[in-house]
Amino acid sequence: MLNEIIVDATLGVLVLLSVVTWTIAWIKVRQDQQVVRESKVFETQFFAARAWTELTGLVQNSQGALASMAVAGVNAVEDFLASGPIALLDPQLNLERALHQSLQEQLRKQERGLSELATIGSISPFVGLFGTVWGIMNALKNIGETGQASIDVVAGPVGEALIATAVGIAVAVPAVLFYNFLLRKQKLRVTQMEAFADAFARLAMKHLSFAQGAVK
Repeated sequence: MLNEIIVDATLGVLVLLSVVTWTIAWIKVRQDQQVVRESKVFETQFFAARAWTELTGLVQNSQGALASMAVAGVNAVEDFLASGPIALLDPQLNLERALHQSLQEQLRKQERGLSELATIGSISPFVGLFGTVWGIMNALKNIGETGQASIDVVAGPVGEALIATAVGIAVAVPAVLFYNFLLRKQKLRVTQMEAFADAFARLAMKHLSFAQGAVK
């Protein structure tokens, strides 16, 4: 009885991990699609802006990772201009720091769920192996007690025990595949956000140079 409870509990844990894997994957894929849509729309509108005032209005009314970075950049520029001649920080350094912090914040949000997928992909085979080892151990114990070691007696319990390993592998494979897929998407987003940060910094520095020149 205890043997059946432990093996069934192991299979239950694996089923739960499978549900968690597919739930996280579905949520992350939907989030990725939303991020791609928002980034594409915002980039198009951002680079179409012809004036800094138009740009600041755009970033305040937009959503997405790139829009959040742009908001941080605009705030850094406006804070520097508001500080006037007493500003001690290098404007470019201050701007790059603000963009970098915003980029890291967006990455932390987008990385949620990836560690769970990696963990499930790593531990699922071992959970299944535990169920198999336990099942085989008790099957051999029962064979020793009964004194019957024919293939008919051995094959049934051992075959049932091996199901746990098969289920563990079946749970681990999708988790690893989704993790690698989403990690690749994450790296592409990092490249996109870094390129956007560089482009924004160049535009902002031009605006700062013009604004400071006008003040002089």
